[in-house]
Amino acid sequence: MTSLNDLPIRDDLRGLTPYGAPQAHVRVELNVNENTHPVPEPVIAEIMARMAKALTTINRYPDREFTELRESLAAYLGHGLKAANIWAANGSNEVIQHVLQAFGGPGRSVLAFPPTYSMHPIIASATGTTWLTAQRDEGFHISAETALAAIAEQKPDVIFFCAPNNPTGTPVSLETIAAAYDATEGIVFVDEAYVEFAPVSHGTALSLLDGRPRLVVSRTMSKAFAFAGARVGYLAADPAVVDALRLVRLPYHLSALTQAAAVGALAHTPAMLAMVDEIKSQRDRLVHELAMLGFTPYESSANFVLFGNVADPHDVFEKLLAQGIIIRDIGMTHHLRVTAGTEAETSEFLAALALLNATLV
Repeated sequence: MTSLNDLPIRDDLRGLTPYGAPQAHVRVELNVNENTHPVPEPVIAEIMARMAKALTTINRYPDREFTELRESLAAYLGHGLKAANIWAANGSNEVIQHVLQAFGGPGRSVLAFPPTYSMHPIIASATGTTWLTAQRDEGFHISAETALAAIAEQKPDVIFFCAPNNPTGTPVSLETIAAAYDATEGIVFVDEAYVEFAPVSHGTALSLLDGRPRLVVSRTMSKAFAFAGARVGYLAADPAVVDALRLVRLPYHLSALTQAAAVGALAHTPAMLAMVDEIKSQRDRLVHELAMLGFTPYESSANFVLFGNVADPHDVFEKLLAQGIIIRDIGMTHHLRVTAGTEAETSEFLAALALLNATLV
Protein backbone atom coordinates (compact mmCIF):
# COMPACT_ATOMS: atom_id res chain seq x y z
CA MET A 1 0.00 0.00 0.00
CA THR A 2 1.26 3.48 -0.86
CA SER A 3 2.14 5.60 2.18
CA LEU A 4 2.15 9.36 2.55
CA ASN A 5 5.94 9.37 2.36
CA ASP A 6 5.76 7.72 -1.06
CA LEU A 7 3.92 10.69 -2.52
CA PRO A 8 5.60 13.83 -3.92
CA ILE A 9 4.16 16.16 -1.29
CA ARG A 10 5.86 19.44 -0.38
CA ASP A 11 9.03 18.92 1.64
CA ASP A 12 7.81 21.24 4.40
CA LEU A 13 4.74 19.01 4.94
CA ARG A 14 6.69 15.80 5.42
CA GLY A 15 6.48 14.43 8.95
CA LEU A 16 3.53 16.62 9.91
CA THR A 17 0.25 15.31 11.27
CA PRO A 18 -3.17 16.86 10.67
CA TYR A 19 -5.18 18.63 13.34
CA GLY A 20 -6.75 15.89 15.40
CA ALA A 21 -8.97 16.88 18.32
CA PRO A 22 -10.59 13.65 19.58
CA GLN A 23 -14.02 13.03 18.05
CA ALA A 24 -15.25 10.37 20.47
CA HIS A 25 -19.00 10.83 20.79
CA VAL A 26 -19.76 10.18 24.42
CA ARG A 27 -22.38 11.25 26.95
CA VAL A 28 -20.59 14.41 28.13
CA GLU A 29 -18.46 16.16 25.49
CA LEU A 30 -16.44 19.00 27.02
CA ASN A 31 -13.29 18.86 24.91
CA VAL A 32 -13.52 21.27 21.95
CA ASN A 33 -15.12 24.37 23.48
CA GLU A 34 -18.43 23.94 21.72
CA ASN A 35 -21.55 25.59 23.06
CA THR A 36 -23.28 22.52 24.50
CA HIS A 37 -26.68 24.23 24.68
CA PRO A 38 -29.07 23.41 21.80
CA VAL A 39 -30.26 26.06 19.38
CA PRO A 40 -33.76 27.25 20.45
CA GLU A 41 -36.65 25.75 18.46
CA PRO A 42 -37.96 29.11 17.11
CA VAL A 43 -34.49 29.84 15.74
CA ILE A 44 -34.32 26.41 14.12
CA ALA A 45 -37.68 27.09 12.47
CA GLU A 46 -36.42 30.42 11.07
CA ILE A 47 -33.22 28.82 9.80
CA MET A 48 -35.12 25.97 8.15
CA ALA A 49 -37.49 28.39 6.43
CA ARG A 50 -34.62 30.42 5.04
CA MET A 51 -32.77 27.32 3.89
CA ALA A 52 -35.92 25.99 2.22
CA LYS A 53 -36.18 29.23 0.28
CA ALA A 54 -32.50 29.01 -0.69
CA LEU A 55 -33.09 25.48 -1.99
CA THR A 56 -35.52 26.80 -4.60
CA THR A 57 -32.57 28.39 -6.39
CA ILE A 58 -29.89 25.90 -5.39
CA ASN A 59 -29.24 25.20 -9.08
CA ARG A 60 -27.64 28.65 -9.24
CA TYR A 61 -24.39 29.78 -7.67
CA PRO A 62 -24.75 31.63 -4.35
CA ASP A 63 -24.20 35.34 -3.88
CA ARG A 64 -20.44 35.51 -4.28
CA GLU A 65 -20.29 38.59 -2.04
CA PHE A 66 -22.69 37.13 0.60
CA THR A 67 -24.14 40.62 0.88
CA GLU A 68 -27.04 39.94 3.25
CA LEU A 69 -24.80 37.99 5.62
CA ARG A 70 -22.20 40.75 5.70
CA GLU A 71 -24.91 43.31 6.41
CA SER A 72 -26.27 41.15 9.23
CA LEU A 73 -22.82 40.65 10.75
CA ALA A 74 -22.05 44.38 10.57
CA ALA A 75 -25.33 45.15 12.36
CA TYR A 76 -24.49 42.61 15.06
CA LEU A 77 -20.97 43.95 15.64
CA GLY A 78 -21.92 47.64 15.70
CA HIS A 79 -18.98 50.06 16.16
CA GLY A 80 -20.08 51.89 13.00
CA LEU A 81 -19.10 48.94 10.81
CA LYS A 82 -20.63 48.43 7.39
CA ALA A 83 -20.86 45.44 5.07
CA ALA A 84 -17.70 46.69 3.34
CA ASN A 85 -15.78 46.06 6.59
CA ILE A 86 -16.87 42.44 6.88
CA TRP A 87 -15.52 39.18 5.50
CA ALA A 88 -16.81 35.67 6.22
CA ALA A 89 -15.79 32.11 5.44
CA ASN A 90 -16.33 28.49 6.40
CA GLY A 91 -15.28 28.84 10.02
CA SER A 92 -12.73 31.24 11.44
CA ASN A 93 -9.99 28.82 10.39
CA GLU A 94 -10.70 29.62 6.75
CA VAL A 95 -10.76 33.32 7.64
CA ILE A 96 -7.28 32.93 9.15
CA GLN A 97 -6.16 31.00 6.08
CA HIS A 98 -7.34 33.80 3.81
CA VAL A 99 -5.45 36.36 5.90
CA LEU A 100 -2.19 34.40 5.72
CA GLN A 101 -2.65 33.67 2.02
CA ALA A 102 -2.95 37.39 1.41
CA PHE A 103 -0.43 38.79 3.90
CA GLY A 104 1.80 35.83 4.81
CA GLY A 105 3.22 33.10 2.60
CA PRO A 106 6.75 32.07 1.60
CA GLY A 107 9.38 34.52 2.74
CA ARG A 108 7.04 36.07 5.32
CA SER A 109 6.48 35.35 9.00
CA VAL A 110 3.80 35.42 11.67
CA LEU A 111 4.54 36.01 15.36
CA ALA A 112 2.43 34.46 18.13
CA PHE A 113 2.64 33.83 21.86
CA PRO A 114 2.19 30.14 22.80
CA PRO A 115 0.45 28.41 24.35
CA THR A 116 -2.24 29.56 21.95
CA TYR A 117 -4.78 28.20 19.49
CA SER A 118 -3.35 25.01 17.99
CA MET A 119 -4.62 25.75 14.48
CA HIS A 120 -2.64 28.98 14.17
CA PRO A 121 0.73 27.28 13.51
CA ILE A 122 -0.93 24.63 11.33
CA ILE A 123 -2.46 27.28 9.07
CA ALA A 124 0.86 29.12 9.01
CA SER A 125 2.58 25.94 7.84
CA ALA A 126 -0.10 25.23 5.24
CA THR A 127 0.36 28.69 3.72
CA GLY A 128 4.17 28.55 3.79
CA THR A 129 4.37 31.29 6.43
CA THR A 130 7.24 31.08 8.92
CA TRP A 131 5.93 30.55 12.47
CA LEU A 132 7.69 32.69 15.08
CA THR A 133 7.03 32.57 18.81
CA ALA A 134 7.67 34.65 21.90
CA GLN A 135 7.21 34.04 25.62
CA ARG A 136 4.17 35.22 27.55
CA ASP A 137 4.33 36.95 30.91
CA GLU A 138 3.44 35.31 34.20
CA GLY A 139 -0.11 33.99 34.27
CA PHE A 140 -0.09 33.72 30.45
CA HIS A 141 -0.67 37.47 29.97
CA ILE A 142 1.06 39.60 27.30
CA SER A 143 2.08 43.09 28.38
CA ALA A 144 2.69 45.84 25.87
CA GLU A 145 6.37 45.74 26.81
CA THR A 146 6.58 42.00 26.12
CA ALA A 147 4.86 42.37 22.75
CA LEU A 148 7.07 45.29 21.71
CA ALA A 149 10.25 43.44 22.64
CA ALA A 150 9.21 40.42 20.57
CA ILE A 151 8.27 42.55 17.57
CA ALA A 152 11.55 44.48 17.71
CA GLU A 153 13.55 41.26 17.89
CA GLN A 154 11.71 39.15 15.29
CA LYS A 155 10.28 41.76 12.89
CA PRO A 156 7.26 39.70 11.79
CA ASP A 157 5.02 40.47 8.84
CA VAL A 158 1.89 39.37 10.74
CA ILE A 159 1.21 39.33 14.49
CA PHE A 160 -1.41 37.04 16.05
CA PHE A 161 -3.17 37.74 19.34
CA CYS A 162 -5.82 35.35 20.64
CA ALA A 163 -8.11 37.38 22.91
CA PRO A 164 -9.31 35.69 25.08
CA ASN A 165 -6.56 33.18 24.56
CA ASN A 166 -7.12 29.51 23.85
CA PRO A 167 -6.21 27.35 25.80
CA THR A 168 -5.57 29.61 28.81
CA GLY A 169 -8.62 31.88 28.77
CA THR A 170 -6.53 34.99 29.47
CA PRO A 171 -7.41 38.35 27.87
CA VAL A 172 -5.13 40.61 25.84
CA SER A 173 -5.43 44.27 26.73
CA LEU A 174 -6.36 46.88 24.16
CA GLU A 175 -3.20 48.72 25.22
CA THR A 176 -1.06 45.75 24.13
CA ILE A 177 -2.86 45.46 20.78
CA ALA A 178 -2.58 49.19 20.05
CA ALA A 179 1.10 49.24 21.03
CA ALA A 180 1.83 46.25 18.77
CA TYR A 181 0.06 47.96 15.87
CA ASP A 182 2.19 51.09 16.26
CA ALA A 183 5.36 48.99 16.38
CA THR A 184 4.90 47.22 13.06
CA GLU A 185 4.12 47.94 9.42
CA GLY A 186 2.53 44.52 9.08
CA ILE A 187 -0.87 43.04 9.88
CA VAL A 188 -2.07 42.73 13.47
CA PHE A 189 -4.64 39.94 13.68
CA VAL A 190 -6.80 39.60 16.81
CA ASP A 191 -8.70 36.33 17.16
CA GLU A 192 -11.78 37.10 19.28
CA ALA A 193 -13.49 33.71 18.98
CA TYR A 194 -14.48 33.75 22.66
CA VAL A 195 -15.02 37.45 23.25
CA GLU A 196 -18.76 37.14 23.95
CA PHE A 197 -17.86 35.27 27.15
CA ALA A 198 -15.45 37.96 28.38
CA PRO A 199 -16.36 40.79 30.76
CA VAL A 200 -17.64 43.83 28.89
CA SER A 201 -15.04 45.87 30.79
CA HIS A 202 -12.28 44.13 28.82
CA GLY A 203 -13.50 45.79 25.64
CA THR A 204 -12.99 44.54 22.11
CA ALA A 205 -10.38 45.23 19.47
CA LEU A 206 -13.26 46.37 17.25
CA SER A 207 -13.01 49.67 19.11
CA LEU A 208 -9.47 50.09 17.74
CA LEU A 209 -10.29 49.60 14.06
CA ASP A 210 -10.93 53.23 13.15
CA GLY A 211 -7.74 54.70 11.72
CA ARG A 212 -5.88 51.37 11.83
CA PRO A 213 -6.16 49.85 8.34
CA ARG A 214 -3.74 47.00 9.14
CA LEU A 215 -5.75 45.77 12.15
CA VAL A 216 -7.96 42.71 11.62
CA VAL A 217 -10.45 41.36 14.19
CA SER A 218 -11.76 37.82 13.74
CA ARG A 219 -14.90 36.30 15.27
CA THR A 220 -16.87 33.06 14.96
CA MET A 221 -20.47 31.91 15.25
CA SER A 222 -19.32 28.53 16.58
CA LYS A 223 -19.12 29.45 20.25
CA ALA A 224 -21.58 32.03 21.59
CA PHE A 225 -24.06 31.33 18.76
CA ALA A 226 -23.94 27.52 19.21
CA PHE A 227 -23.28 27.23 15.48
CA ALA A 228 -20.15 25.07 15.32
CA GLY A 229 -21.66 22.63 12.83
CA ALA A 230 -22.59 25.42 10.42
CA ARG A 231 -18.96 26.56 10.03
CA VAL A 232 -19.30 30.35 9.93
CA GLY A 233 -16.37 32.60 10.84
CA TYR A 234 -15.91 36.24 9.98
CA LEU A 235 -13.72 39.28 10.47
CA ALA A 236 -13.95 43.04 10.59
CA ALA A 237 -11.29 45.26 9.04
CA ASP A 238 -10.68 48.17 6.72
CA PRO A 239 -12.41 47.63 3.34
CA ALA A 240 -8.97 47.46 1.70
CA VAL A 241 -8.21 44.32 3.74
CA VAL A 242 -11.47 42.78 2.52
CA ASP A 243 -10.43 43.58 -1.05
CA ALA A 244 -7.14 41.77 -0.44
CA LEU A 245 -8.97 38.66 0.78
CA ARG A 246 -11.03 38.56 -2.42
CA LEU A 247 -7.76 37.91 -4.26
CA VAL A 248 -7.18 34.60 -2.48
CA ARG A 249 -10.62 33.17 -1.76
CA LEU A 250 -12.11 30.50 -3.97
CA PRO A 251 -15.13 31.70 -5.99
CA TYR A 252 -18.49 31.18 -4.27
CA HIS A 253 -16.75 29.86 -1.16
CA LEU A 254 -19.83 30.31 1.08
CA SER A 255 -22.73 28.14 0.02
CA ALA A 256 -26.25 29.52 -0.29
CA LEU A 257 -27.34 27.22 2.55
CA THR A 258 -24.57 28.45 4.86
CA GLN A 259 -25.49 32.05 4.13
CA ALA A 260 -29.19 31.42 4.74
CA ALA A 261 -28.58 29.58 8.01
CA ALA A 262 -26.26 32.27 9.37
CA VAL A 263 -28.61 35.12 8.47
CA GLY A 264 -31.45 33.22 10.15
CA ALA A 265 -29.45 32.77 13.34
CA LEU A 266 -28.39 36.43 13.40
CA ALA A 267 -32.04 37.46 13.04
CA HIS A 268 -32.53 35.91 16.50
CA THR A 269 -29.39 37.24 18.14
CA PRO A 270 -30.94 37.84 21.62
CA ALA A 271 -32.26 34.27 21.78
CA MET A 272 -28.97 32.83 20.53
CA LEU A 273 -26.94 34.78 23.08
CA ALA A 274 -29.33 34.12 25.99
CA MET A 275 -27.30 31.03 26.91
CA VAL A 276 -24.03 32.96 27.25
CA ASP A 277 -24.68 34.05 30.84
CA GLU A 278 -25.47 30.47 31.85
CA ILE A 279 -22.22 29.26 30.26
CA LYS A 280 -20.27 31.98 32.08
CA SER A 281 -21.82 30.92 35.39
CA GLN A 282 -20.76 27.31 34.80
CA ARG A 283 -17.27 28.46 33.81
CA ASP A 284 -16.95 30.42 37.06
CA ARG A 285 -18.29 27.43 38.95
CA LEU A 286 -15.57 25.27 37.39
CA VAL A 287 -12.88 27.72 38.51
CA HIS A 288 -14.23 27.68 42.08
CA GLU A 289 -14.84 23.94 42.43
CA LEU A 290 -11.65 22.83 40.68
CA ALA A 291 -9.73 24.89 43.22
CA MET A 292 -11.70 23.25 46.02
CA LEU A 293 -10.61 19.87 44.66
CA GLY A 294 -6.95 20.89 44.93
CA PHE A 295 -6.28 21.74 41.30
CA THR A 296 -4.99 25.10 40.01
CA PRO A 297 -7.56 26.61 37.67
CA TYR A 298 -6.78 29.79 35.78
CA GLU A 299 -9.25 32.64 35.66
CA SER A 300 -10.92 32.49 32.26
CA SER A 301 -12.63 35.02 30.00
CA ALA A 302 -13.75 32.27 27.62
CA ASN A 303 -16.13 29.30 27.80
CA PHE A 304 -13.52 26.89 29.15
CA VAL A 305 -11.11 26.53 32.04
CA LEU A 306 -7.47 25.46 31.99
CA PHE A 307 -6.41 23.81 35.23
CA GLY A 308 -3.05 22.64 36.51
CA ASN A 309 -1.65 20.52 39.34
CA VAL A 310 -2.76 17.35 37.55
CA ALA A 311 -0.30 14.56 38.34
CA ASP A 312 -0.94 12.58 35.14
CA PRO A 313 -3.15 14.42 32.61
CA HIS A 314 -3.35 11.51 30.18
CA ASP A 315 -4.42 9.14 32.93
CA VAL A 316 -7.16 11.54 34.08
CA PHE A 317 -8.29 11.99 30.49
CA GLU A 318 -8.56 8.24 29.92
CA LYS A 319 -10.34 7.53 33.21
CA LEU A 320 -12.91 10.23 32.56
CA LEU A 321 -13.36 9.00 28.98
CA ALA A 322 -14.07 5.50 30.32
CA GLN A 323 -16.98 7.06 32.22
CA GLY A 324 -18.37 8.76 29.11
CA ILE A 325 -16.84 12.20 29.80
CA ILE A 326 -14.34 13.72 27.40
CA ILE A 327 -12.26 16.82 28.17
CA ARG A 328 -9.04 17.99 26.48
CA ASP A 329 -5.48 16.87 27.05
CA ILE A 330 -3.67 19.73 25.31
CA GLY A 331 -0.18 18.40 25.89
CA MET A 332 0.76 20.88 28.63
CA THR A 333 2.57 19.22 31.51
CA HIS A 334 0.25 18.71 34.52
CA HIS A 335 -2.60 20.61 32.81
CA LEU A 336 -6.00 19.80 31.31
CA ARG A 337 -8.73 21.96 29.76
CA VAL A 338 -12.46 21.56 30.19
CA THR A 339 -15.33 23.31 28.40
CA ALA A 340 -18.09 24.86 30.47
CA GLY A 341 -21.15 22.81 29.59
CA THR A 342 -24.70 22.80 30.82
CA GLU A 343 -25.28 22.67 34.57
CA ALA A 344 -25.89 18.91 34.35
CA GLU A 345 -22.77 18.27 32.26
CA THR A 346 -20.60 20.40 34.52
CA SER A 347 -21.96 18.62 37.60
CA GLU A 348 -21.26 15.19 36.14
CA PHE A 349 -17.70 16.15 35.23
CA LEU A 350 -16.96 17.62 38.67
CA ALA A 351 -18.46 14.61 40.45
CA ALA A 352 -16.40 12.18 38.39
CA LEU A 353 -13.24 14.17 38.92
CA ALA A 354 -13.86 14.37 42.65
CA LEU A 355 -13.99 10.55 42.84
CA LEU A 356 -10.63 10.36 41.06
CA ASN A 357 -9.11 13.22 43.00
CA ALA A 358 -7.53 11.29 45.87
CA THR A 359 -5.14 9.51 43.51
CA LEU A 360 -4.62 12.32 41.01
CA VAL A 361 -3.48 15.37 42.97
